[in-house]
Amino acid sequence: MSDVSGRFHTGVNYWPASSAMRWWRRFDAKEVARDFTRVRGTGADIVRFFLLWEDFQPEPFTVSDEALSHLRTVADVASRSQLQVIPTLFTGHMSGANFIPEWALGGTRERARFRVIAGERVVDRGIRNWYADEDIARAQVTLARECARALAGHPALWGWDLGNENSNCCVPATRDEGLRWLDRVADAIRSVDGGCHLTIGIHLEDLEEDRRIGPAEAGRVSDVLSMHGYPIYASWSAGPMDEAFVAFLAAITRWLGGKDVLFTELGAPTQDGDPDAERQSGAMLLGEDDARSYLSAAMRGLQQTGATGALTWCFADYASTIWNEPPLDQAPHERHFGLWRADGSPKPGAAALAESSAKTRVEPEPVPWSEEVRDHFYDSPKTTLVRMYRERRGLKGAKPPQRLARPLL
Repeated sequence: MSDVSGRFHTGVNYWPASSAMRWWRRFDAKEVARDFTRVRGTGADIVRFFLLWEDFQPEPFTVSDEALSHLRTVADVASRSQLQVIPTLFTGHMSGANFIPEWALGGTRERARFRVIAGERVVDRGIRNWYADEDIARAQVTLARECARALAGHPALWGWDLGNENSNCCVPATRDEGLRWLDRVADAIRSVDGGCHLTIGIHLEDLEEDRRIGPAEAGRVSDVLSMHGYPIYASWSAGPMDEAFVAFLAAITRWLGGKDVLFTELGAPTQDGDPDAERQSGAMLLGEDDARSYLSAAMRGLQQTGATGALTWCFADYASTIWNEPPLDQAPHERHFGLWRADGSPKPGAAALAESSAKTRVEPEPVPWSEEVRDHFYDSPKTTLVRMYRERRGLKGAKPPQRLARPLL
């Protein structure tokens, strides 16, 4: 099915301020209820959140009853708050680190760009490639099916996300290998709940490189495509407040994948008197008012280009008491992406969410790119992507993009 309702959907990505990625083992339903009330107060309607893989599946074919109970509680809270939820499976990659169950480790360290965290500690082990490893894939089918069973028919369930930037964990060796994995996981969910939406959290680097699960492959099982994008991480953007950047990514994703796009991550970290963040990531940090201006313009651009909606990264800044925990210890800018401060007070960016929540969806704009370019896009993806963006900005009279921010991760 395609999400073609008249509303431009808005919302947030959610981890609690007090616990971040340790949410499920430090679960507090009252905190979730307070947070969801704040989100709904802006008029937003969707919350995307993440099932930390080892918390939900401590052993390959054991799904935690306690975690499933917490999952149902979150959905119940969302329903009472008049919100819909998108739970994200196999998390997996998060904020510059890969959280992987110990039983899924043992692969090579070819992609050692990100730290691997298992059992509350950083480990020097590789990740078994779940696209090729039959045991891992079967375990993932088990988790997907049991989680879907737990929320089947729930009024708050929008649908399932099949992973958060999975290509930052592992990449299929072939396109067919990736497609087989997508089909298996999607079939597992639909075997117990045929009425929910499916999507998968692909991101900018899935456009810049051929990682073999891009928009076209994702579109095979997705009802709505997802895309994540931040100008601070793109050397070819026009800087950290390049509001045209995410609308361009949405248009490219729809063009490549042939389906509507829900932009499931956009945002900007803000200045907060954090010396670690200022020292390591100062060029990325915006003033709170600038962050509101950027979000307002970026979400307006997404709405005008025909996206089905936009979810900000993220709900709240993280409490300073957990800054020493991975990944926040080495990615200090990740502490400050919130629309709310860690104490629960709203930043100006929360008002930008409220502005966008009042909008309606428009028909997707036509794109000027040919089928021939699309068919050969991944022959040289980044070069093609940058050229197309410069041409697009040039048509609007904008200056060519220049490098203003260095990607941290």
